[in-house]
Amino acid sequence: MRKVLLITMALAAFLMQGCDKNVFYAEERDVDETGWNMATPLVFDVNIQDTLQVYDFFIDVRNSVHYTKANTFFFINTTFPDGSVAYDTLECPLADAEGHWYGRRTGRYVDSRFVFQRHVIIPRAGRYHFEVYHGMRDTNVVGLKNVGLRIEHFGKQ
Repeated sequence: MRKVLLITMALAAFLMQGCDKNVFYAEERDVDETGWNMATPLVFDVNIQDTLQVYDFFIDVRNSVHYTKANTFFFINTTFPDGSVAYDTLECPLADAEGHWYGRRTGRYVDSRFVFQRHVIIPRAGRYHFEVYHGMRDTNVVGLKNVGLRIEHFGKQ
């Protein structure tokens, strides 16, 4: 019985590893349940050494089904290894005009993924520092559970 259990666990681990073979980086940051203040960034630090690989960047959003907005905006500041900074704005439509969620609903949360940048070649190896701020009109946004940064290898099989 123990041998069957070990084989099953090894097979499950192998299958789970193969599911996201294109993923280079994927982390999420929890948002304060009492409200995410617009001056408080969610921070992601990524060490990228391969300057020949092409990458796709995504922002993952998990919101409550009680989130009152049909979309959300993010301001994303990227600090490159040489200290230069790029500023981006990303609009993330979460629901249609009738309030039907676009993302995948599981219980009381909705998961969505949005393209941040496609087909990116990293200009220089080193640490990339990402700061994600919400860009909504309200100072504090309530109803977002977490926000993630996901980087995938483009075209890698």
